[in-house]
This record gives sequence, structure tokens and C-alpha cells, in this order.
Amino acid sequence: MRIYKTRSIAADACKNGRVTMNGVQLKPSRTFKVGDQFNVRKGPVTYTFSVLQLTENRLGAKLVPEYMRDCTPPEQLELLELARMAGNGARDRGTGRPTKKDRREIETFMSDSYLDDIDWEEDEE
Repeated sequence: MRIYKTRSIAADACKNGRVTMNGVQLKPSRTFKVGDQFNVRKGPVTYTFSVLQLTENRLGAKLVPEYMRDCTPPEQLELLELARMAGNGARDRGTGRPTKKDRREIETFMSDSYLDDIDWEEDEE
């Protein structure tokens, strides 16, 4: 129900174990009943949804909240925000791909050893 763009993408997600209910992998043909909760793993985030009503037809996006509720814990949504921030970086739109030098600088900046070089006690005072 509008979690994935197409049925074939949803079926592939089920086959690859990204859709679960109570820790059990679901098959694409699984039928739901009202009150079922299932988890969908998309990227770093595991979304949790609860079924409120059932329908036979495809729905418009505005009607989805009447049939399904997003019960994703806030910790998972924070992971999504962190992934967005990490993926964004400091590159301006339209500047193209990073050069090899840019990539090395980014990797140095993102590495743990770069953070170890900072004297944190001095900053706190």
C-alpha cells in the first residue's frame, strides 16, 4: 500500500527478507488482517506499519492513513536523518563528482582517526 513504488519491487523486497512480521520473513502472497503489524527495511531504517483497514483496490496517497498507520520508533527516524546528513556532505548541487583529492579529504574527515586528533578537553573549557 504505497510503501514500494511497484508490486514487483515489493515482491523482490519480500523475497530478499526485507519485509517481516514478528521476526518471520513474509512471502509476497501473504494476506494481512486488521491489527497486523509488519516491518519493512529500507536502507538503514526499519519502518513499522500497522494495518487499520483492508481494501481490494489501489488507493490514492491521501487515503493511505485511513488504512495503514506508521508506527516507526523515533530512533529509526533519527537513523534516516543521520543517513541524509551523511550522504549530503558539503558539496554544492551541480558541482559534479568529487575528484580523487576531494574523496581522500572526505574520507580523512569522516574517519575516526581524524576525530582522535582533536583535543576535546581544550574545547570544553
